[in-house]
Amino acid sequence: MINFICLGLIDSQAFAFQDGFFFALLVIQIPAAAILLSRLLKGAVRRPPLQPQVATVDFFGAVSVVVPTLNEADRISPCLEGLTRQTYEVREMTIVDSRSTDKTPDLVKAAQVSDPRFRLINDDPLPSDWVGRPWALHNGFLASSPQSEWILGIDADTIPHPGLVCSLLEMANREGFDLITLSPRFILKYPGELWLQPALLMTLVYRFGAAGEVGSSPERVMANGQCFFCRRSLLEKVGGYTSAKGSFCDDVTLVRNIAATGAKVAFLDGANVLKVRMYEGMRETWEEWGRSLDLKDASTPAQVWGDLAFLTLVQALPLPLLVFTAGVVSSGNTTLPALIALGLNGALIAMRLGLNAAILQSYDRSSAKGAWLFWLSPFADPAAVFRIFLSSTRKPKSWRGRVYGS
Repeated sequence: MINFICLGLIDSQAFAFQDGFFFALLVIQIPAAAILLSRLLKGAVRRPPLQPQVATVDFFGAVSVVVPTLNEADRISPCLEGLTRQTYEVREMTIVDSRSTDKTPDLVKAAQVSDPRFRLINDDPLPSDWVGRPWALHNGFLASSPQSEWILGIDADTIPHPGLVCSLLEMANREGFDLITLSPRFILKYPGELWLQPALLMTLVYRFGAAGEVGSSPERVMANGQCFFCRRSLLEKVGGYTSAKGSFCDDVTLVRNIAATGAKVAFLDGANVLKVRMYEGMRETWEEWGRSLDLKDASTPAQVWGDLAFLTLVQALPLPLLVFTAGVVSSGNTTLPALIALGLNGALIAMRLGLNAAILQSYDRSSAKGAWLFWLSPFADPAAVFRIFLSSTRKPKSWRGRVYGS
Protein backbone atom coordinates (compact mmCIF):
# COMPACT_ATOMS: atom_id res chain seq x y z
CA MET A 1 0.00 0.00 0.00
CA ILE A 2 2.79 2.40 0.93
CA ASN A 3 4.48 1.68 -2.40
CA PHE A 4 1.31 2.56 -4.30
CA ILE A 5 0.94 5.78 -2.33
CA CYS A 6 4.55 6.71 -3.03
CA LEU A 7 4.13 5.97 -6.71
CA GLY A 8 0.98 8.08 -6.76
CA LEU A 9 2.80 10.98 -5.15
CA ILE A 10 5.65 10.67 -7.62
CA ASP A 11 3.21 10.65 -10.54
CA SER A 12 1.39 13.67 -9.12
CA GLN A 13 4.64 15.57 -8.74
CA ALA A 14 5.71 14.62 -12.27
CA PHE A 15 2.35 15.73 -13.70
CA ALA A 16 2.58 19.00 -11.74
CA PHE A 17 6.05 19.65 -13.15
CA GLN A 18 4.87 18.80 -16.67
CA ASP A 19 1.84 21.06 -16.33
CA GLY A 20 4.07 23.91 -15.20
CA PHE A 21 6.27 23.37 -18.23
CA PHE A 22 3.32 23.24 -20.62
CA PHE A 23 1.73 26.33 -19.06
CA ALA A 24 4.94 28.35 -19.44
CA LEU A 25 5.34 27.10 -22.99
CA LEU A 26 1.78 27.99 -23.96
CA VAL A 27 2.15 31.50 -22.55
CA ILE A 28 4.76 32.27 -25.21
CA GLN A 29 3.80 29.83 -27.97
CA ILE A 30 0.12 30.79 -28.31
CA PRO A 31 0.87 34.49 -29.10
CA ALA A 32 3.55 33.40 -31.60
CA ALA A 33 1.07 31.04 -33.28
CA ALA A 34 -1.50 33.85 -33.43
CA ILE A 35 1.03 36.14 -35.13
CA LEU A 36 1.85 33.40 -37.63
CA LEU A 37 -1.80 32.80 -38.39
CA SER A 38 -2.44 36.51 -38.93
CA ARG A 39 0.45 36.67 -41.41
CA LEU A 40 -0.62 33.61 -43.32
CA LEU A 41 -4.24 34.75 -43.57
CA LYS A 42 -3.04 37.80 -45.51
CA GLY A 43 -2.07 35.40 -48.27
CA ALA A 44 -5.74 35.02 -49.14
CA VAL A 45 -5.80 38.60 -50.46
CA ARG A 46 -2.31 38.81 -51.92
CA ARG A 47 -1.71 39.95 -55.48
CA PRO A 48 -1.82 37.11 -58.01
CA PRO A 49 1.38 35.85 -59.68
CA LEU A 50 2.71 37.89 -62.59
CA GLN A 51 1.87 36.57 -66.04
CA PRO A 52 3.97 37.04 -69.19
CA GLN A 53 3.01 40.15 -71.15
CA VAL A 54 3.59 41.38 -74.71
CA ALA A 55 5.42 44.66 -75.34
CA THR A 56 3.61 47.77 -76.51
CA VAL A 57 4.98 50.85 -78.24
CA ASP A 58 4.92 52.71 -74.93
CA PHE A 59 7.53 50.28 -73.59
CA PHE A 60 10.12 50.97 -76.31
CA GLY A 61 13.64 51.25 -74.84
CA ALA A 62 12.33 51.72 -71.31
CA VAL A 63 14.66 49.31 -69.51
CA SER A 64 18.39 48.86 -68.98
CA VAL A 65 19.36 45.43 -67.64
CA VAL A 66 22.38 44.94 -65.36
CA VAL A 67 23.84 41.49 -64.61
CA PRO A 68 26.70 41.15 -62.07
CA THR A 69 29.04 38.22 -62.73
CA LEU A 70 32.03 36.51 -61.17
CA ASN A 71 32.97 33.10 -62.56
CA GLU A 72 29.46 32.26 -63.73
CA ALA A 73 30.40 30.22 -66.82
CA ASP A 74 28.64 27.11 -65.56
CA ARG A 75 25.25 28.77 -65.25
CA ILE A 76 25.06 32.05 -67.13
CA SER A 77 24.08 30.67 -70.56
CA PRO A 78 20.36 30.15 -69.73
CA CYS A 79 20.27 33.68 -68.32
CA LEU A 80 21.78 35.17 -71.49
CA GLU A 81 19.38 33.20 -73.64
CA GLY A 82 16.42 34.37 -71.58
CA LEU A 83 17.53 37.98 -71.79
CA THR A 84 18.01 37.96 -75.53
CA ARG A 85 14.39 36.79 -75.87
CA GLN A 86 13.17 40.03 -74.28
CA THR A 87 11.93 42.34 -77.04
CA TYR A 88 12.28 46.05 -77.78
CA GLU A 89 11.35 47.15 -74.27
CA VAL A 90 14.97 46.39 -73.32
CA ARG A 91 17.39 49.06 -74.50
CA GLU A 92 20.63 47.43 -73.33
CA MET A 93 21.93 44.52 -71.27
CA THR A 94 25.13 45.30 -69.39
CA ILE A 95 27.12 42.42 -67.94
CA VAL A 96 29.34 43.77 -65.16
CA ASP A 97 32.12 41.24 -64.72
CA SER A 98 34.38 41.29 -61.68
CA ARG A 99 37.36 39.90 -63.62
CA SER A 100 36.23 36.30 -63.90
CA THR A 101 38.94 33.71 -64.39
CA ASP A 102 36.68 31.25 -66.21
CA LYS A 103 34.92 31.59 -69.59
CA THR A 104 32.21 33.98 -68.43
CA PRO A 105 33.49 36.89 -70.59
CA ASP A 106 33.75 34.62 -73.64
CA LEU A 107 30.14 33.51 -73.27
CA VAL A 108 28.98 37.12 -73.04
CA LYS A 109 31.00 38.10 -76.12
CA ALA A 110 29.51 35.17 -78.03
CA ALA A 111 26.01 36.30 -77.08
CA GLN A 112 26.85 39.82 -78.20
CA VAL A 113 27.44 38.59 -81.75
CA SER A 114 23.77 37.68 -82.14
CA ASP A 115 22.35 40.42 -79.91
CA PRO A 116 24.21 43.77 -79.92
CA ARG A 117 22.25 44.93 -76.88
CA PHE A 118 24.71 42.94 -74.76
CA ARG A 119 27.64 44.92 -73.39
CA LEU A 120 30.50 43.59 -71.28
CA ILE A 121 32.28 45.85 -68.80
CA ASN A 122 34.54 45.29 -65.81
CA ASP A 123 33.88 46.97 -62.50
CA ASP A 124 36.64 48.82 -60.71
CA PRO A 125 38.59 47.05 -57.93
CA LEU A 126 36.33 46.38 -54.95
CA PRO A 127 36.59 49.08 -52.24
CA SER A 128 37.16 47.77 -48.72
CA ASP A 129 33.75 48.94 -47.47
CA TRP A 130 31.72 47.35 -50.29
CA VAL A 131 30.40 43.83 -50.86
CA GLY A 132 31.01 42.56 -54.39
CA ARG A 133 27.45 42.19 -55.64
CA PRO A 134 26.13 45.70 -54.83
CA TRP A 135 29.42 47.13 -56.12
CA ALA A 136 28.99 45.46 -59.50
CA LEU A 137 25.33 46.51 -59.68
CA HIS A 138 26.24 50.08 -58.76
CA ASN A 139 28.84 50.21 -61.53
CA GLY A 140 26.31 48.84 -63.99
CA PHE A 141 23.75 51.42 -62.92
CA LEU A 142 26.27 54.26 -63.38
CA ALA A 143 27.19 52.95 -66.84
CA SER A 144 23.59 52.51 -68.02
CA SER A 145 21.85 54.78 -70.52
CA PRO A 146 20.18 57.82 -68.95
CA GLN A 147 17.42 57.42 -71.54
CA SER A 148 16.15 54.27 -69.82
CA GLU A 149 13.37 54.91 -67.34
CA TRP A 150 13.90 51.64 -65.48
CA ILE A 151 16.87 49.60 -64.20
CA LEU A 152 16.51 45.83 -63.95
CA GLY A 153 19.12 43.96 -61.91
CA ILE A 154 19.21 40.27 -62.80
CA ASP A 155 21.39 37.54 -61.29
CA ALA A 156 23.38 35.26 -63.56
CA ASP A 157 21.74 32.11 -62.16
CA THR A 158 18.25 33.15 -63.25
CA ILE A 159 16.31 32.05 -66.33
CA PRO A 160 14.06 34.91 -67.50
CA HIS A 161 10.83 34.06 -69.31
CA PRO A 162 10.41 35.90 -72.66
CA GLY A 163 7.65 38.06 -71.14
CA LEU A 164 9.43 38.91 -67.89
CA VAL A 165 10.35 42.55 -68.52
CA CYS A 166 7.01 43.38 -70.10
CA SER A 167 5.17 41.90 -67.15
CA LEU A 168 7.19 44.11 -64.80
CA LEU A 169 6.51 47.22 -66.87
CA GLU A 170 2.82 46.47 -67.14
CA MET A 171 2.44 45.88 -63.40
CA ALA A 172 4.48 48.96 -62.45
CA ASN A 173 2.51 51.23 -64.78
CA ARG A 174 -0.86 49.81 -63.79
CA GLU A 175 -0.30 49.86 -60.02
CA GLY A 176 2.06 52.84 -59.81
CA PHE A 177 4.95 50.91 -58.28
CA ASP A 178 8.38 52.52 -58.06
CA LEU A 179 10.20 49.27 -57.32
CA ILE A 180 9.33 45.60 -57.80
CA THR A 181 11.24 42.48 -56.82
CA LEU A 182 10.09 38.95 -57.58
CA SER A 183 10.12 35.56 -55.94
CA PRO A 184 11.17 33.03 -58.62
CA ARG A 185 10.43 29.39 -59.34
CA PHE A 186 13.27 27.41 -57.82
CA ILE A 187 14.82 24.56 -59.81
CA LEU A 188 15.70 21.67 -57.51
CA LYS A 189 17.60 18.59 -58.65
CA TYR A 190 19.24 16.64 -55.83
CA PRO A 191 17.76 14.81 -52.80
CA GLY A 192 19.45 16.88 -50.07
CA GLU A 193 18.34 20.23 -51.43
CA LEU A 194 14.80 18.93 -52.02
CA TRP A 195 14.65 18.23 -48.29
CA LEU A 196 16.41 21.37 -46.98
CA GLN A 197 15.66 24.23 -49.37
CA PRO A 198 11.87 24.40 -48.79
CA ALA A 199 12.47 24.51 -45.03
CA LEU A 200 14.85 27.45 -45.45
CA LEU A 201 12.35 29.19 -47.72
CA MET A 202 9.65 28.66 -45.11
CA THR A 203 11.65 30.70 -42.60
CA LEU A 204 11.02 33.69 -44.88
CA VAL A 205 7.33 32.90 -45.36
CA TYR A 206 6.82 32.60 -41.60
CA ARG A 207 8.53 35.93 -40.92
CA PHE A 208 7.27 38.04 -43.82
CA GLY A 209 4.31 36.25 -45.38
CA ALA A 210 3.89 35.16 -48.97
CA ALA A 211 5.00 37.11 -52.03
CA GLY A 212 2.30 39.47 -53.19
CA GLU A 213 1.09 40.60 -49.79
CA VAL A 214 0.24 44.26 -49.27
CA GLY A 215 0.66 46.70 -46.43
CA SER A 216 4.08 45.78 -45.02
CA SER A 217 5.87 48.52 -43.10
CA PRO A 218 9.24 49.64 -44.53
CA GLU A 219 11.23 47.80 -41.87
CA ARG A 220 9.40 44.54 -42.65
CA VAL A 221 9.39 44.73 -46.44
CA MET A 222 10.76 41.60 -48.12
CA ALA A 223 12.72 41.62 -51.39
CA ASN A 224 14.69 39.41 -53.75
CA GLY A 225 17.60 40.90 -55.65
CA GLN A 226 17.63 38.13 -58.24
CA CYS A 227 15.10 40.33 -60.05
CA PHE A 228 15.27 43.97 -58.92
CA PHE A 229 13.21 46.40 -61.03
CA CYS A 230 13.47 50.07 -60.05
CA ARG A 231 12.83 53.50 -61.52
CA ARG A 232 16.09 55.13 -62.55
CA SER A 233 15.04 58.44 -60.98
CA LEU A 234 14.52 56.70 -57.65
CA LEU A 235 17.92 54.99 -57.74
CA GLU A 236 19.51 58.34 -58.57
CA LYS A 237 17.70 59.91 -55.63
CA VAL A 238 19.08 57.40 -53.12
CA GLY A 239 22.60 57.32 -54.59
CA GLY A 240 22.34 54.03 -56.40
CA TYR A 241 23.40 51.06 -54.30
CA THR A 242 25.54 53.03 -51.85
CA SER A 243 23.14 52.67 -48.90
CA ALA A 244 23.53 48.87 -49.15
CA LYS A 245 27.22 48.81 -50.03
CA GLY A 246 28.36 46.77 -47.03
CA SER A 247 25.33 44.50 -46.80
CA PHE A 248 25.36 40.77 -47.49
CA CYS A 249 21.61 41.01 -48.05
CA ASP A 250 21.90 44.16 -50.16
CA ASP A 251 18.56 43.58 -51.88
CA VAL A 252 16.51 43.73 -48.67
CA THR A 253 18.65 46.53 -47.23
CA LEU A 254 18.24 48.72 -50.30
CA VAL A 255 14.52 48.05 -50.71
CA ARG A 256 13.83 48.88 -47.07
CA ASN A 257 15.85 52.09 -47.36
CA ILE A 258 13.88 53.02 -50.47
CA ALA A 259 10.54 52.12 -48.88
CA ALA A 260 11.40 54.40 -45.97
CA THR A 261 11.48 57.36 -48.39
CA GLY A 262 7.78 56.78 -49.18
CA ALA A 263 8.29 55.01 -52.51
CA LYS A 264 5.74 52.37 -53.47
CA VAL A 265 7.50 48.99 -53.45
CA ALA A 266 6.27 45.45 -54.01
CA PHE A 267 7.53 41.90 -53.58
CA LEU A 268 5.50 39.80 -56.01
CA ASP A 269 5.17 36.20 -57.09
CA GLY A 270 7.20 35.77 -60.27
CA ALA A 271 7.09 31.97 -60.56
CA ASN A 272 5.51 32.20 -64.02
CA VAL A 273 8.11 34.59 -65.45
CA LEU A 274 11.39 33.74 -63.70
CA LYS A 275 13.23 30.56 -62.75
CA VAL A 276 16.46 30.19 -60.81
CA ARG A 277 18.99 27.46 -60.14
CA MET A 278 20.69 28.90 -57.08
CA TYR A 279 22.91 26.21 -55.60
CA GLU A 280 24.15 22.72 -56.39
CA GLY A 281 23.12 20.31 -53.68
CA MET A 282 22.39 20.39 -49.98
CA ARG A 283 25.82 21.47 -48.76
CA GLU A 284 26.02 24.52 -51.01
CA THR A 285 22.43 25.45 -50.14
CA TRP A 286 23.24 25.22 -46.42
CA GLU A 287 26.46 27.23 -46.66
CA GLU A 288 25.65 29.85 -49.30
CA TRP A 289 21.96 30.65 -48.89
CA GLY A 290 22.01 30.21 -45.15
CA ARG A 291 24.55 33.02 -44.78
CA SER A 292 22.09 35.77 -45.58
CA LEU A 293 18.68 34.46 -44.51
CA ASP A 294 18.89 36.05 -41.06
CA LEU A 295 18.81 39.48 -42.84
CA LYS A 296 20.85 40.99 -40.00
CA ASP A 297 22.38 43.59 -42.34
CA ALA A 298 18.89 44.91 -43.09
CA SER A 299 17.43 44.67 -39.57
CA THR A 300 17.96 45.85 -36.03
CA PRO A 301 19.34 43.32 -33.52
CA ALA A 302 15.92 43.29 -31.84
CA GLN A 303 14.28 42.31 -35.14
CA VAL A 304 16.83 39.57 -35.81
CA TRP A 305 16.56 37.95 -32.39
CA GLY A 306 12.82 38.49 -32.18
CA ASP A 307 12.39 36.72 -35.51
CA LEU A 308 14.68 33.91 -34.36
CA ALA A 309 12.64 33.40 -31.18
CA PHE A 310 9.46 33.44 -33.26
CA LEU A 311 10.81 30.84 -35.70
CA THR A 312 11.92 28.65 -32.82
CA LEU A 313 8.43 28.64 -31.31
CA VAL A 314 6.39 28.08 -34.47
CA GLN A 315 8.73 26.27 -36.86
CA ALA A 316 11.59 24.53 -35.06
CA LEU A 317 9.86 23.22 -31.91
CA PRO A 318 6.38 22.02 -32.98
CA LEU A 319 7.54 18.63 -34.31
CA PRO A 320 9.71 17.64 -31.30
CA LEU A 321 7.12 19.11 -28.94
CA LEU A 322 4.34 17.11 -30.61
CA VAL A 323 6.30 13.88 -30.13
CA PHE A 324 7.13 14.75 -26.52
CA THR A 325 3.60 15.85 -25.63
CA ALA A 326 2.03 12.80 -27.24
CA GLY A 327 4.28 10.65 -25.06
CA VAL A 328 3.25 12.59 -21.95
CA VAL A 329 -0.46 12.23 -22.73
CA SER A 330 -0.12 8.54 -23.53
CA SER A 331 1.58 8.04 -20.15
CA GLY A 332 -1.57 9.24 -18.42
CA ASN A 333 -1.23 13.02 -18.11
CA THR A 334 -4.47 14.24 -19.67
CA THR A 335 -4.57 17.56 -17.85
CA LEU A 336 -5.70 20.64 -19.73
CA PRO A 337 -2.23 22.20 -20.31
CA ALA A 338 -0.91 18.95 -21.78
CA LEU A 339 -3.92 18.53 -24.06
CA ILE A 340 -3.77 22.17 -25.25
CA ALA A 341 -0.05 21.82 -26.00
CA LEU A 342 -0.73 18.63 -27.92
CA GLY A 343 -3.47 20.28 -29.96
CA LEU A 344 -1.53 23.49 -30.62
CA ASN A 345 1.60 21.78 -31.86
CA GLY A 346 -0.45 19.32 -33.87
CA ALA A 347 -2.19 22.28 -35.52
CA LEU A 348 1.17 23.95 -36.26
CA ILE A 349 2.44 20.77 -37.92
CA ALA A 350 -0.77 20.46 -39.96
CA MET A 351 -0.39 24.10 -41.01
CA ARG A 352 3.21 23.47 -42.03
CA LEU A 353 2.21 20.47 -44.16
CA GLY A 354 -0.46 22.58 -45.82
CA LEU A 355 2.08 25.30 -46.58
CA ASN A 356 4.31 22.72 -48.21
CA ALA A 357 1.51 22.10 -50.68
CA ALA A 358 0.95 25.84 -51.06
CA ILE A 359 4.56 26.52 -52.10
CA LEU A 360 4.68 23.61 -54.53
CA GLN A 361 4.07 25.96 -57.47
CA SER A 362 7.27 27.79 -56.52
CA TYR A 363 9.36 24.78 -57.49
CA ASP A 364 10.43 23.11 -60.71
CA ARG A 365 11.12 19.47 -59.82
CA SER A 366 10.92 18.15 -63.37
CA SER A 367 14.57 17.05 -63.40
CA ALA A 368 14.80 16.18 -59.71
CA LYS A 369 16.13 12.95 -58.27
CA GLY A 370 13.97 11.86 -55.35
CA ALA A 371 11.36 14.57 -55.90
CA TRP A 372 9.22 13.01 -53.15
CA LEU A 373 11.71 14.27 -50.55
CA PHE A 374 10.16 17.71 -51.00
CA TRP A 375 7.24 16.47 -48.89
CA LEU A 376 9.60 15.59 -46.04
CA SER A 377 10.98 19.12 -45.79
CA PRO A 378 8.99 19.87 -42.58
CA PHE A 379 11.39 17.44 -40.86
CA ALA A 380 14.20 19.83 -41.83
CA ASP A 381 12.58 22.79 -40.05
CA PRO A 382 14.64 22.50 -36.83
CA ALA A 383 17.84 22.41 -38.91
CA ALA A 384 16.69 25.41 -40.99
CA VAL A 385 16.02 27.52 -37.90
CA PHE A 386 19.37 26.43 -36.44
CA ARG A 387 21.00 27.67 -39.66
CA ILE A 388 19.37 31.07 -39.15
CA PHE A 389 20.78 31.10 -35.61
CA LEU A 390 24.29 30.33 -36.87
CA SER A 391 24.06 33.04 -39.51
CA SER A 392 22.78 35.55 -36.96
CA THR A 393 25.92 35.15 -34.88
CA ARG A 394 28.49 35.29 -37.69
CA LYS A 395 29.60 37.71 -40.36
CA PRO A 396 30.38 36.04 -43.70
CA LYS A 397 34.09 35.82 -44.50
CA SER A 398 33.58 34.68 -48.08
CA TRP A 399 30.84 35.12 -50.66
CA ARG A 400 30.60 33.85 -54.22
CA GLY A 401 34.35 33.43 -54.58
CA ARG A 402 35.37 36.60 -52.74
CA VAL A 403 37.10 36.69 -49.38
CA TYR A 404 36.23 39.48 -46.92
CA GLY A 405 38.10 40.67 -43.87
CA SER A 406 36.95 39.73 -40.39
